[in-house]
Amino acid sequence: MTKADLIDEVSKVTELSRKDSEVIVETLFDSIIKALKTGDKLEVRGFGSFRIRERKARQGRNPKTGEKVSVPEKKVPYFKPSKELKDLINSATAAAS
Repeated sequence: MTKADLIDEVSKVTELSRKDSEVIVETLFDSIIKALKTGDKLEVRGFGSFRIRERKARQGRNPKTGEKVSVPEKKVPYFKPSKELKDLINSATAAAS
């Protein structure tokens, strides 16, 4: 599903215009990004949580030349699904089998 598909789905379910639905989806994504940028974690009950994980600096390797490259430490976003979401996905997969 793409962002455009998500906007269309919100538009159908809420019976709002596509422009209003786009504002809703953009606001949701912007809020998640803003929370992660400030170092907060975002938890949506029944769905999962978004957090920032820090990766330490390490020695990497350029695959083309084989020479060692220093990779600096960085922060990466991480999503952990809730137990309810995992159970819903697994029950849907089991029912399809």
